Amino acid sequence: MNGPQDLGGQMGFGPVAPEKREPLFHADWEKRALGMTIAAGAMGHWNIDESRHARESLHPADYYSSTYYEIWIKALEVLLARHGFVSPQELGDGRTLAPGTTPKRVLAPENVSAVLAKGGPCGRSVAGEARFKVGDRIRARNFNPETHTRLPRYARGKFGVIEAVRGGFVFPDTNAHGGGENPQYVYTVVFSAPELWGDGADAILTVSIDAWESYLEPA
Repeated sequence: MNGPQDLGGQMGFGPVAPEKREPLFHADWEKRALGMTIAAGAMGHWNIDESRHARESLHPADYYSSTYYEIWIKALEVLLARHGFVSPQELGDGRTLAPGTTPKRVLAPENVSAVLAKGGPCGRSVAGEARFKVGDRIRARNFNPETHTRLPRYARGKFGVIEAVRGGFVFPDTNAHGGGENPQYVYTVVFSAPELWGDGADAILTVSIDAWESYLEPA
């Protein structure tokens, strides 16, 4: 999915400008946006990959004109409507008009700290041996799915080297769409700057990405 979030190597957006001593939140409503997103996710009706895909599926004009937590809230509205918790009319009116989906579970205030500390580990065991080993030269597949993927556009079709084998993890491309976890081995792959950006790129610079096994093929 070539969503608006996939900005690596894209022209016209200017340099990354980190904010010095940036606060955790720029406004009080951002705290509420974070809390609502976590509480809603804890109901158990979608996973982190579906949530991420909802953000990436916003129209580019909407995405680029929104702040970080505005994107979170807009995606949360999509998820709540998709799973029957609210209707488009209710979102427009700002009030409940009919009973919605019953949550599978509710995150109680006294359990928040424990739930956040536990997190959502996505490491999984994988049957069989890893296809690649450290030092192997590979090519990232050149594909453009309409669905969710974690392989960045700038790496597709490019040649790199396996730097590390990270073990098995949930495959987000299927997990985002109800297709199951389908765990795969994940690798750290190193690309040279000239390979990614072409002639004129600094030859001593490299870029590393973590890539699922099905994203890669032997060089």
